[in-house]
Amino acid sequence: MTETLGAPPENNVPAAAPASDGRRPVTCHAPIRRVVVLVNPMSGGVGANAAADARDLLAGFACESEVVLLEGDDMGGTMDRVLSGGADLVVVLAGDGTARAVASRAGPDGPLVAPLPGGTMNMLPKALYGTTDWKKALNIILEDGEPQHVSGGEVDGNAFYCAAILGAPALWAPAREALRGGKLKLALTHARRAWRRAFSGRIRFSLDGAPRQRAEALVLISPMISRALEEPVGLEAAAMNPHDASDAFRLAAHALFDDWRHDPAVKTQSARRIRVSARSRVPAVLDGEPILLPADSTIRFLPRAFRALAPRPPAAEDTV
Repeated sequence: MTETLGAPPENNVPAAAPASDGRRPVTCHAPIRRVVVLVNPMSGGVGANAAADARDLLAGFACESEVVLLEGDDMGGTMDRVLSGGADLVVVLAGDGTARAVASRAGPDGPLVAPLPGGTMNMLPKALYGTTDWKKALNIILEDGEPQHVSGGEVDGNAFYCAAILGAPALWAPAREALRGGKLKLALTHARRAWRRAFSGRIRFSLDGAPRQRAEALVLISPMISRALEEPVGLEAAAMNPHDASDAFRLAAHALFDDWRHDPAVKTQSARRIRVSARSRVPAVLDGEPILLPADSTIRFLPRAFRALAPRPPAAEDTV
């Protein structure tokens, strides 16, 4: 869930008149004078002309702007330098992992962040902007965007703002994305690999200190996209428990084609602190990015994870 921020009186910015050179005023809902765009040209959804297009688009607005490429082995250092360099707004045009990294580094006290769609899944950008057209999203927020707190979760030093899937069913995510991209052969390869490993070992979990339970997988959904939570009181925790082979196949099909929340083998409740353990490292997907977590991990709810510049009102879209 996103929470609209009330700007302190000294930061209230009146509606600006067009600049004398004809440039458009930046949104009056936040004091934005300097904008930096971080572009990862290697991300699948960015495109070769993204940096030049971003420069052209920002040139039409009455603000100082800069485009910085994320290249080489020191991307983290580049992010840190930009975030500490006095920017009022840091726009991210890159993949899902880069968007998470910038938002996590910015935190609730850093500059505003605008994670635009530049990857494959684009879970966070879709949840915030409701579109996969980054130019459209950037125009909207520069013209009339407002600051909003975004909640999420954190596990083993990794933040997520939409959803985390922990357990063997997380292995279906690469197959799902390959299928969405029309790569049927690759999707089948990932599906076979996931089927061989899925449902072979359960994870144990505890919600807010309650007795441990077992499940094939645990899905943690942020208030921003949860249908079950109306306020940012915790993460929606959904336990997947197939009882037999037919249930397992149905869950696998939902993971590929449908919304698993409607499956009878899934039960949900909210939680702020979740402990997960297994016999070996736990496969997981955080906002679309696969990762292996330690065999014993604790997930914390972050009620105010970072501040985003988002449309008024938020244009959310189903992403899970």
